[in-house]
Amino acid sequence: MTFRIFQCAESLRSYGSRVIITEIDPINALQAAMAGFEVTTMEDAAPQGNIFVTTTGCRDIIVGEHFDAMPEDAIVCNIGHFDIEIDVAWLKANATEHSNIKPQVDRYTLKSGRHVILLAEGRLVNLGCATGHPSWVMSCSFTNQVLAQIALWTQVADYPLGVHVLPKSLDEEVARAHLASLNVKLTTMSKKVSSIPFYSFRDELY
Repeated sequence: MTFRIFQCAESLRSYGSRVIITEIDPINALQAAMAGFEVTTMEDAAPQGNIFVTTTGCRDIIVGEHFDAMPEDAIVCNIGHFDIEIDVAWLKANATEHSNIKPQVDRYTLKSGRHVILLAEGRLVNLGCATGHPSWVMSCSFTNQVLAQIALWTQVADYPLGVHVLPKSLDEEVARAHLASLNVKLTTMSKKVSSIPFYSFRDELY
């Protein structure tokens, strides 16, 4: 699973939720299953869920047929970066009634008489209905961006015009910079151990 999906799923499970994952990637699906999550399709999950969270950044994750199958007052929201994951246009076009319960919380009445509650109009729910990421999380993200910009500016020969995957050494630097704030003590390998290829850090593609 991607980190965003994993965080969301683990958080919900920690509060006692039964969490179902939907996936298109066989590796992600296997990771979710090995982590103890049920993995199935949206078609199977739609009639069962009370809370639906899209996390992919792809379009049409939740569409009309899924809304029609959801239980009464199912809550639908998105933490992916784009508001096309939930087909809000379909919901607005096909609902017989719409009521704004409070800012960022809308209740739609479907033709079947059932209701769907949409948070933040399908946009980022952590920004629309909460206060966004904690400052510590943003520190990790922005530190990575700053180090990437420094690398691009100071190592021009290594990064010709184009799209590049930044080296994991930058990620490691970001991680090291934040460990102390979590009271983490990192073990350092001896030169003898670190010289053995098998015991080296993960490769560049991790």
